[in-house]
Amino acid sequence: MANDLPDLSHLARPGAEFALRVTPKASRDRIVAEGDALRVYVTTPPEDGKANAAVQKLLAKALGVAKSRLTLMRGQTSRDKLFRLD
Repeated sequence: MANDLPDLSHLARPGAEFALRVTPKASRDRIVAEGDALRVYVTTPPEDGKANAAVQKLLAKALGVAKSRLTLMRGQTSRDKLFRLD
């Protein structure tokens, strides 16, 4: 899994916001940079917030921060999400 995670630690600034396009039920967990947005693929199905938790964990790992520092601002039930780093 670590091979599919880009090093996003240079983006880890307090107050930074991350626009994501999420694909649940993917074949593997990975993050792909597409222009200004990030595309996140998670193997978890989108039920009971499990995919959101998986996205939060994956993004935190790529940023090198604790997952508790990431807040989902918009897109609880959407594929397009906005996370903020606190």
